[in-house]
Amino acid sequence: MGYLSCLLILTSLALTYAVGGDVCVSGHDSGPVFEEQPTGQIYPEGLTEGKVTLTCQARASPAATYRWRLNGSEVVFGADPRYTLVAGNLVITNPRHDRDTGSYQCLAINRCGTIVSRAANLKFGYLHDFPPESRSPQTAYEGAGTFLACQPPAHYPALSYRWFVNEFPSFVQPDGGRWFVSQVTGNLYVAKSQANDTGNYFCFTTISMDISTKSIFSKAIQLTVQPDANPRKSAPSIRVRFPAETYALAGHSAQLECFAYGNPVPKLRWRKLEGVLSAKALASADGPILTLPDLNFEDEGMYECEAYNSEGRDTYQGRIVVQAQPEWLQVMSDSEVEISSELHWSCMAAGKPRPTIRWLRNGQPLSTQDRVDVSSGSLRISNLALEDSGMYQCVAENKHGAIYSNAELRVQVQAPDFRLNPVRRLVPAARGGTVRMECKPRAAPKPTLFWSRGTELLTNSSRVTVSPDGVLWIYNISRADEGKYTCFAENYLGKANSTGHLSVRDATKITLAPSNADINQGENVTLQCHASHDPTMDLTFTWTMNGVLLDTEEPGQHYHRVEGKETIGDLVIVNGQLGQAGTYTCSAQTVVDTATASAKLVVRGPPGPPGGLVVKSANETSVELRWSRGYDNHSPISKYLIMGRSKHTHEWRRMRTEPHNIEGNAESAHVNDLRPWMNYEFQVIASNILGSGEPSMPSQMIQTKQAAPTVAPSGLGGGGGDRSELIITWTPMAREYQNGDNFGYILAFRKRDAPTWTVVRVPNVESSRYVYINQSLSPYCPFEVKIKAYNRKGEGPFSQVAVVHSAEEEPTVSPRKISAVALTAFEIQVSWDPVQHLTTNGVLRGYEIRYWRQHEREAAADRVRTAGLETMARVSGLRPSTLYHVTVLVYNSAGTGPPSPRTTVITRKPPPNRPPGNISWKIDGSWVTVRWDQVAAMDNESAVLGYKVLYKHEGQSALKVLDKGKTSVRLPLPKDNSYVVLEIRSWGEGGDGAAQEIIVSRDSGTGMMVQNEANLSSSSCPLLLLTVALWGLIFIVSAEQWMPHF
Repeated sequence: MGYLSCLLILTSLALTYAVGGDVCVSGHDSGPVFEEQPTGQIYPEGLTEGKVTLTCQARASPAATYRWRLNGSEVVFGADPRYTLVAGNLVITNPRHDRDTGSYQCLAINRCGTIVSRAANLKFGYLHDFPPESRSPQTAYEGAGTFLACQPPAHYPALSYRWFVNEFPSFVQPDGGRWFVSQVTGNLYVAKSQANDTGNYFCFTTISMDISTKSIFSKAIQLTVQPDANPRKSAPSIRVRFPAETYALAGHSAQLECFAYGNPVPKLRWRKLEGVLSAKALASADGPILTLPDLNFEDEGMYECEAYNSEGRDTYQGRIVVQAQPEWLQVMSDSEVEISSELHWSCMAAGKPRPTIRWLRNGQPLSTQDRVDVSSGSLRISNLALEDSGMYQCVAENKHGAIYSNAELRVQVQAPDFRLNPVRRLVPAARGGTVRMECKPRAAPKPTLFWSRGTELLTNSSRVTVSPDGVLWIYNISRADEGKYTCFAENYLGKANSTGHLSVRDATKITLAPSNADINQGENVTLQCHASHDPTMDLTFTWTMNGVLLDTEEPGQHYHRVEGKETIGDLVIVNGQLGQAGTYTCSAQTVVDTATASAKLVVRGPPGPPGGLVVKSANETSVELRWSRGYDNHSPISKYLIMGRSKHTHEWRRMRTEPHNIEGNAESAHVNDLRPWMNYEFQVIASNILGSGEPSMPSQMIQTKQAAPTVAPSGLGGGGGDRSELIITWTPMAREYQNGDNFGYILAFRKRDAPTWTVVRVPNVESSRYVYINQSLSPYCPFEVKIKAYNRKGEGPFSQVAVVHSAEEEPTVSPRKISAVALTAFEIQVSWDPVQHLTTNGVLRGYEIRYWRQHEREAAADRVRTAGLETMARVSGLRPSTLYHVTVLVYNSAGTGPPSPRTTVITRKPPPNRPPGNISWKIDGSWVTVRWDQVAAMDNESAVLGYKVLYKHEGQSALKVLDKGKTSVRLPLPKDNSYVVLEIRSWGEGGDGAAQEIIVSRDSGTGMMVQNEANLSSSSCPLLLLTVALWGLIFIVSAEQWMPHF
């Protein structure tokens, strides 16, 4: 009687769970799943009449209801009218810092359970004003570095900084790296002060929040730069330093700041000491801020900032430590589990620091008790009951954040039911084969299962097996096994059964199996496969290579099926490659069975890549390589090639080796003729009679040992500069010739034929010039100069001796016999006697012509220089009818000499500014005759001496000059229908007058351009174009074709 009562109670519970009410309905309801979760916000402090909306939306059936928590306590709607719930979203009106700051979480609830959202922090941003007190003035010396402190007021979140000088918005610019604004402190730094830096400077700060931006600026800081006629040069000194340890999050960006004082202005470069600087950082690797976007753990390590100029270098180092927010490696999934069984869920998360994991059920913390065992990322619940159903969450968190994974647990209780998964009605099977019949009713708890054939209960025998999970296996099937088979299922809630029919067919057999094949790379081969089968069923063929199914339908691939009878499934392999070698299996399939046969295909080809390439030893100019043999691909390896490249080259090249020819049985070799202190990587390529294979994986990048330099710097020269200076220049040594660190240059120089050398060391690898200053230096004094390089290991050879002259002095003589002649109204010609090279203070480079109008000062004169020592030059762009003063000076690299005695010249009257009028033309076969009226010069214009006709066509032109009395010209026309352009203008002593342009083609007939009489007196005369024919096209006529006919 007690057993029957318990059974009735469980049945009642099951029905309630299935029908609904306040219980989650299996197969109909679903628990909440977040589609939108709240995100943190920064709200401007003091902003009135604003709103903050924290979003929360969940997918659920039935629809979810929502609650909110603030700092772990429930938000009571109605108690504070500023809080309203709008479709799940929390809206806060007029947010207040003292009441609303904190961590918010949304709860989504329906009858299947409750889930909790991630936390969203509401913070309040602010930026107070700068203090009203005046800032103290600062003084700096020209050539020295200095900084101005921003001292920003209290604020949240971080600010961005800029500075402006004297007035807004005259913002300070980097100026080639001389200025820098730290985005950490806001301070303004200048590497080398200049006299024109004097001014009033203002720190300009900006704060950006989600809905607003605010900017303020400080009181002025007066900076006075004391001028210095000879600013002292100084080596770099790093003043802005990034932290010794910088912690940054993976996937985010990191920025390191570095800035140095120095004169000249130091240049900056960044390097990673434990590996190679990431390519994504290269864009900022020569600036004061190194930016590493999208960080990953490979970016972790020690970084160095180097500041350098011609006076020396300075370095600073610090470490980036990359940490990470939690990230799921394994999460749980929704589960339907039968009553009284056991549930096991696991969660795994990665992160740095390592995340901790906690569990929630319906929004409440879950801990070990009774049937529940919580152990970090593992949750076990034994002897499951209906009340264990609900929404579960796994939470992984570290100091950088928390992530949530949700899953729904449904505990099932049900009598056996085959409606959703009955036994298969018709089960075909091949004679002599094996059949598998499944029995999978829905039931909870798990039912007892057994099978029968007709009225015979089936038990395990040599041909029949019933597995514990209800699967029926029948082996070595015969026709006698045909018939109906029934599966029975029973638990304490009820029983059910389902029946299927077993139909026995003829077996499929391979009648012609594929044979093993051997081909060379690039050849074709056919693998045969024929089969017989039950005629009532369809037969299909598939092929696999090493167990991987082949696609024989894809066009342009290596595999094709032979079209033919249904019982033939031959495979054609086209252009066989090494990757096609392997075991090919043909499968002949019907719905009841499969027959298979296999064959091996050997593809011979070039060797595979050698493996295990390592560098065993390295000295200054050679290394030893060792490797292991790769696959020979069925053809013996005959030789190896060694390829290499340095860090500063991108293309692989063949290296010199010992032995020169590396035999195929070798597994080591020496690489020679390398450069010292260079980073190299190597590859090995194997060859056989079928060709060269793929190269090995590159070796690790290795650096050869250091050695003294072996070559001298090139490009030795110099000269120029200021008085009392000797400037020596050279080409900086490329990295591959430096042979070691602590690299620099040794210069030796002496006056020509002097007995002793002056020797100086220049310690910077980037240096390309040296300035020797001596007040006793004679101008343009020849010096013998030589240079060599040095490094930590020693000194290299000196270069060939070059002759370099000290700085020149300005010439002390001037040209004589200056003459100036007017050529036109706009151009004059100036000539003079050459200056003799009798002085020793420099090399004459050419002459400078200075010219200025009457009543102008000589200091405002325009200037024209000759490129050599010519004694005549033309000056154009002048004004007509104007008196000019002209003088000539000689110049060299130091400047100009004294001016010659001046002369004067008056430019000619201007040409008429009117083009020829009343132009007409007439076509006569392949010729055109053009006529025009005379141009009359006014009193203030130069006389007309004749006319010029310019004939233009498709980039070619020819000019005909006519005397004054001729006002017509006869010209040839092209043979096709292209057109020519004619320009007609007057000319005279004042130059060329204004031009009139006409367009003429073979089909133009007769035409005329009539001058508008109403505007004859105007300086710009509009012209009316009257034609009696159509404009056309003419062909190219070269000058040689028509010039002889003028």
